[in-house]
Amino acid sequence: MDTLVAMAQQELQLPPLVEPGPELSVEEIERYSRHLIIPEVGMVGQRRLKNAKVLVIGAGGLGSPSLLYLAAAGVGTIGIIDDDVVDTSNLQRQVIHGVSDVGRLKAESAREAIAGLNPLVSVQLHPVRLDSSNALEIFSGYDLILDGTDNFATRYLVNDAAAILGKPYVWGSIYRFDGQISVFWEKYGPNYRDLYPEAPPPGSVPSCAEGGVLGMLCASVGSVMVTEAIKLITGIGQTLLGRLMIYDSLALTWREVKVRKDPDAEPITELVDYEAFCGILPAGAASAADGSAISVRELADMLASRDRGQAEFELIDVREPGEYEIVSIPGSVLVPKGRIVDGDGLAPFAGKQLVFHCKTGVRSAEALAAAKKYGFEAAVHVDGGVVAWVEQIEPAKPTY
Repeated sequence: MDTLVAMAQQELQLPPLVEPGPELSVEEIERYSRHLIIPEVGMVGQRRLKNAKVLVIGAGGLGSPSLLYLAAAGVGTIGIIDDDVVDTSNLQRQVIHGVSDVGRLKAESAREAIAGLNPLVSVQLHPVRLDSSNALEIFSGYDLILDGTDNFATRYLVNDAAAILGKPYVWGSIYRFDGQISVFWEKYGPNYRDLYPEAPPPGSVPSCAEGGVLGMLCASVGSVMVTEAIKLITGIGQTLLGRLMIYDSLALTWREVKVRKDPDAEPITELVDYEAFCGILPAGAASAADGSAISVRELADMLASRDRGQAEFELIDVREPGEYEIVSIPGSVLVPKGRIVDGDGLAPFAGKQLVFHCKTGVRSAEALAAAKKYGFEAAVHVDGGVVAWVEQIEPAKPTY
């Protein structure tokens, strides 16, 4: 029976998501002529694209190529959700932005780039942080959502909001050299919770900011996401609904995994607190950090006292070597979190006062929890980590 269900999902021909819009103008016919001569797209398919409203969550690594290709394809209305600003470290992969955009809102920078590529497209900006209070209202104005966010809380939020509203969405994910893409549509097949019923333990899956990502991987995955969006809008081809594509850029291989709908899953009827659901900090780390966190200004005072011989402690950076090479706090020693958690990295510091830090304070809180289990009860960690240090103490240092 499971095999028959899987085959039925695979062979399901989805109806076009969008009705054809108005007739194309002479300018549009000239611009989209290479689409119009494809029998599967043609004039009707291009009019569906013209009439489509697509929301892209994030104008970052995956959002950049997605937004550009959606605009080039002639999608009539493109929405952008992003409240972040362009940083120099973004330019390695977020190709919709340029050097002159550093410091600007990503949404505004992306809108300007789209206007330069295709002024016939309407762009709607939502420069807000997507959360349970605004997701349903924003999503309701669009036919399709593209989600390329890099955190689990937002992924589950997008999934649940789309399921409640009955809307399909294309999901993409990248990390270092690997990518994943799928289509979720509660009405016709599985959703994200069928693929990942539970969020992974906090800190077990590094973000791109922590682990890095090959810049051009964004183009590979983003272009597939837009291809899926075009197929959904026009009703052509076989979408990735019920299938997960896994891309290994080092081996240059694609692998397909079937995704089935869980027949026993509870229906999604409301949005929840997704940060609590995913646990931004593990319970043990949050408990350990409570009352054992110091600010970067307190750390600066402690380091000054240590330099004068008035204090003794070890400042331990629990990030990875690549991060440490980019920027570090003076006087710190590198011991990656994994070595702290397994206890091996703590052996040289027996009997000493320990201060842990990472990029923002998440991993250092986990290291703190582990250290306390190994008997370092007086250990503390630095709230805000290297990011706060660069912002408040040494703004001339590079960041990442």
